[in-house]
Amino acid sequence: MIKIHSKTLDDLEFETVLQQVSEHAVTAYGKQKISNTKPFQDKDILLTHLSYVNEYLASFENENVIPNHGFDGISLEIKMLAIENSFLEIQGFRKISAISNTVNVLIKFFKKFLEYYPTLHKRSEQIEFTKVLITEIDNVINRFGEVKDTASPELARIRRGILSIRGKINQSFSSALSRYHQADYLDEIRETVVDNRRVLAVKAMHRRKVKGAIMGNSKTGSIVYIEPEITLQYSRELSNLEYEEKEEVTRILKELTDFTRPFAPLLRDYQDFLSDLDVSYSKAKYAASMNAILPEISEKRELFLKDAYHPLLYLTNKERNETTYPQTIELRQGNRIIVISGPNAGGKSITLKTIGLLQLMLQSGMLVPVHERSKMCLFERILTDIGDGQSIENHLSTYSYRLKQMNYFLKKCNNKTLFLIDEFGTGSDPELGGALAETFLEVFYEREAFGIITTHYSNLKLLANELPHATNANMMFDSKTLQPVYRLALGQAGSSFTFEVAQKNGIPYSLINKAKKKIERGKVRFDATIAKLQKERSEMEKTSKLLKEEEIKAREENQRLDTLNTKMKSKLESYQQLYDHDKRMIYLGNKINEIAERYFENKKKRPLISEFLRIVETENSKRKKQSAKEKKAQKAKQQAAKKEVIQKVAVIREEKKIEKKKAAKKEAEKPRPILKIGDRVRMPDGKAVGTIDSIEKGKAVVNYGLFTTTISVDQLELVEAAK
Repeated sequence: MIKIHSKTLDDLEFETVLQQVSEHAVTAYGKQKISNTKPFQDKDILLTHLSYVNEYLASFENENVIPNHGFDGISLEIKMLAIENSFLEIQGFRKISAISNTVNVLIKFFKKFLEYYPTLHKRSEQIEFTKVLITEIDNVINRFGEVKDTASPELARIRRGILSIRGKINQSFSSALSRYHQADYLDEIRETVVDNRRVLAVKAMHRRKVKGAIMGNSKTGSIVYIEPEITLQYSRELSNLEYEEKEEVTRILKELTDFTRPFAPLLRDYQDFLSDLDVSYSKAKYAASMNAILPEISEKRELFLKDAYHPLLYLTNKERNETTYPQTIELRQGNRIIVISGPNAGGKSITLKTIGLLQLMLQSGMLVPVHERSKMCLFERILTDIGDGQSIENHLSTYSYRLKQMNYFLKKCNNKTLFLIDEFGTGSDPELGGALAETFLEVFYEREAFGIITTHYSNLKLLANELPHATNANMMFDSKTLQPVYRLALGQAGSSFTFEVAQKNGIPYSLINKAKKKIERGKVRFDATIAKLQKERSEMEKTSKLLKEEEIKAREENQRLDTLNTKMKSKLESYQQLYDHDKRMIYLGNKINEIAERYFENKKKRPLISEFLRIVETENSKRKKQSAKEKKAQKAKQQAAKKEVIQKVAVIREEKKIEKKKAAKKEAEKPRPILKIGDRVRMPDGKAVGTIDSIEKGKAVVNYGLFTTTISVDQLELVEAAK
């Protein structure tokens, strides 16, 4: 039996979490159930509700989205059904029809997608599927919220009569209007409506000439409103029929209510089912807002929270675009109690509250923001002592209150308890309070309770170091900047950095030194040693982090090279296949060309066909039997390789063109040498070298030994200048 004290709920701000969850609810009944949420007392029921939430969370990410579960409450209608001779209004029946339809849709959905939502399907199987109510209500009430003419033969007869009378009223009124208008008895407005009846606007002077009932007059008295006598008779008939219609509608609704009355328990189940779904939906939405998951629920006594976030802090920082630092902590049979120490404002209390609140949320059927490798177990009791509890009303001092709490802890603490104590032992003389706190901690340890405490007391740090199944931990602090790192480090006590913080805040060094002399030398050395160890640990963690980053980079580079190597091998194979294929095609082309030449010369068909068939059979013997799919794949692979080669060749050619243009441009930009007689020259595209014999008007006579030629100086390239 799980029992969580109300003080624990207050200490861990569970009410705030419920308020945030209820903001996601779509029904008033869902909101109400969420606000009344307490940790589940039965383990099996808890695990079932956790599955509901987990399945709902999964539905947000897959294609099979759970249909809408919203509904208008029918509690009033259910109460009315319990009263004999009562009847429901039309709106009540419409709500009942809507809620029945919503439930039916959900039942069918969960049955169809049983594999996706097994637990929700099991819950829906507890609800009866029936269309009788919907059908019966639809037979009576239309989609506009009116009782249908076909609801009963009597109602159909009455409404036909009403329709007929209304026609007669309009006809008789129109006749009277035309007659009295021609007689000039009517005002310019001719007619108006009084008490939902059409009346004639008669001039006051002619009121005695118009037969009918006076329904009123204008403010000035110049117009009298009269309903014509014949119309009046029909109006009375209409009133009688409308009364009969009302009576018949009431009778039909009573009949429908009597039909619905036996379904009251089912309707209560419908409402309960949909509001339960709303609670699960809201919890799932809340989980999605902070990337929460369902961790592994261990049967053993172990608690391993990896990268755990405080939900309230995470969502607040998310709105402000600020960073939230996760914590990793582990409690198990061999490490039952953790003593967290370190300076104030380092995150000790938040770490404590994070573990407590996440445990509380899990045991209340909520998912928690932790890493997927996390493990959690269930505790029968969660005991907390967070805050000083000092109160003017109850006349308790901080220390008295804390002693009262410790007394409660001693009564309730056992091996199925998780206790969380902030600033353990404070509120009294440090020596005496520390000694008493040490004694309490030993009792909790002997009872094999799981727990986390925060403290500044050195004796508690020493005790945690001595006890085999307890451990020290500290909130990491940068000893140079004295800024918190917001990370919990297990296995080592933390320094309070008392003197370092004082020095940073401007307290004169002489006073600090004086204070150091006033306390035991051993304690200062102990604290200084812890501070030094923390500093070393911090540096080791930084080095470890850098090494891990280097390792990750090396691993990624190795994976990249492996992938690249695989791609290169695949491409080489494709290129080799393409090369072999093209080589074979060239060989076959040459063979066919030879045969064609022989046929061109001798015109003999038989040798031609025989040779061609021999080539075909030889080629077919080399082929492997392939399916159409394999042939298509091979062809696609060859085409892709060919396309890639063509593209690469095109790129290379384009690059060569660009390089050639650049070289030509560079050559053109070079200053041309001034040619003179005796220089050895050649044409740009030629290899022969000659000597310039003479130059005249931009033309040069070049002697090549065997012959001479006249050419433009611009077309010559200098090979060797004359000495």
